[in-house]
Amino acid sequence: MASIHCFFRYPVQLNTSTSTSTSTSTSTSRVPVSSFSFNCLRCSRSSSSSSVDAHAAANKNVGDDVFSVTSSSEYDVDYLGESTKGDFNLNFDRLQPVGIDGEAALDGPIEEVARMEAQEAEHLLNDFGIPSPSSARNSPRGIFCSRTLNLRSISAIGYDMDYTLMHYNAWEGRAYDYCMVNLRNMGFPVEGLAFDPDLVIRGLVIDKEKGNLVKADRFGYVKRAMHGTTMLSNRAVRWSTDWMKELLDPNLVPLIIKDFIRQYVAVGKALFRAHVEGQLKSEIMSKPELFVEPDPELPLALLDQKEAGKKLLLITNSDYHYTDKMMQHSFNRFLPNDMGWRDLFNMVIVSARKPEFFQMSHPLYEVVTGEGLMRPCFKARTGGLYSGGSAQMIENSLNIHGDEILYVGDHIYTDVSQSKVHLRWRTALICRELEEEYNALINSRGQRARLVELINQKEVVGDLFNQLRLSLQRRNRGRPAQTLAATNMDDQELTESMQKLLVVMQRLDQKIAPMLESDGELFNKRYADIYTSRVSNFLHYTPFMYFRSQEQTLAHDSYSYYCSERNDGSVSGVIDN
Repeated sequence: MASIHCFFRYPVQLNTSTSTSTSTSTSTSRVPVSSFSFNCLRCSRSSSSSSVDAHAAANKNVGDDVFSVTSSSEYDVDYLGESTKGDFNLNFDRLQPVGIDGEAALDGPIEEVARMEAQEAEHLLNDFGIPSPSSARNSPRGIFCSRTLNLRSISAIGYDMDYTLMHYNAWEGRAYDYCMVNLRNMGFPVEGLAFDPDLVIRGLVIDKEKGNLVKADRFGYVKRAMHGTTMLSNRAVRWSTDWMKELLDPNLVPLIIKDFIRQYVAVGKALFRAHVEGQLKSEIMSKPELFVEPDPELPLALLDQKEAGKKLLLITNSDYHYTDKMMQHSFNRFLPNDMGWRDLFNMVIVSARKPEFFQMSHPLYEVVTGEGLMRPCFKARTGGLYSGGSAQMIENSLNIHGDEILYVGDHIYTDVSQSKVHLRWRTALICRELEEEYNALINSRGQRARLVELINQKEVVGDLFNQLRLSLQRRNRGRPAQTLAATNMDDQELTESMQKLLVVMQRLDQKIAPMLESDGELFNKRYADIYTSRVSNFLHYTPFMYFRSQEQTLAHDSYSYYCSERNDGSVSGVIDN
């Protein structure tokens, strides 16, 4: 089993049992393997690096006579409109020489062959301890797809650094502390204020005129809102746009708005000083272990991508000294064969000044010494370390453009939106909160089920009430009701039935309203092509993954068929649409 060690970097547990799968067209047996784990850490790879390198050298051209890769000059688009560049192709004229009988292996209807092969593949994935890509839908560490993305066609992957390639534990808290010091020095009364990391989440919008923090849906309508630190009810959100005019003297409104904007600008300046003046970053650089959460899988995920032929780029707004210090701390100890973090990237851009980096050109400087000394240059080259410049320079230097590049970042506007709008780069959003949101959704499934049940009950009760209301309307105008049964109801029975149903609906509203207040999505995820909680989640996939977005249905499409009654009186199960 030594040869398998060359191909698995992350922990894999193999089953000890032997299983056999047979079919009418072919019979396949899997040999038993002993139970063991593969170590993903540096010591495991370096201890056998010579044998691994020798094995790789001896087999570097394995399959060249059977397979070919679609080049950038010969690619087409598939049935989903995605580029086929980087896809593996089978050279059918070479099947017989390598002992593969293509006709026999594919004998029979393709649906039946595919079904059996899919079952066999699932068994093998289970034996290797590798989760199937579809299991990501049931995992907080999955990669979720909003727009179909063929990762094989991506030639270069760019990464942001802060909160993308590294996750901080206490950054915001210390930034808040420095901000309070700056505000106090500016004369603001900040005594008694405390940092609350759970108060808000990214993706929200600040209404600077009214002091509201709002969450909008994809159409721009406000769904939830806070005034200061007070959550507004759904009812209050509907009239919050005019709340000042209704509650306050109009002459006071301009003064309040002016004062709020002044405070908003002051807080922004105070927080900016905490970052720019270097106090916070100096503290983090002195003790990175107190601020940075280590992720051993992350460097190996990037190594997989690099070895698959992807050009890796680091594009960060942080300066050179901070970037080098933090990347050394977060990457070098987890890389094999004494690799350093710089060995992973084909190009590094520091002090990028995003989002302007994606919008316009700035002077480009090459960092030429370990102390960070720079010199002007006019063209970036592979392997270089630069400051400033522009995304257009990167495209021209690498001769890679548009949707051949995937950019991965944590900021919806600075990273994801601007690189897509101005350059047509494909985008991936890193949002660590997804893991907490996933767990929250799992824990709230019971409450959601009760909520849906109550809403369905109200819908049925309400439909009957509406039918009786229509019957009453017709009766008062001397016309028969819509059904004979409703027509035959006497006045008292009709009135009492409507009263009872109305009370039931009102009580249901009292139960449903608070449950709806606490239920709702945390943020809008459709800014990026794909999104996930951390970059290391790519390790659970392959650099050749084809991410397919789920089918989007309209309101008239049914999520599932209604249970239908069988001839024998039993009820059939629900079938997903």
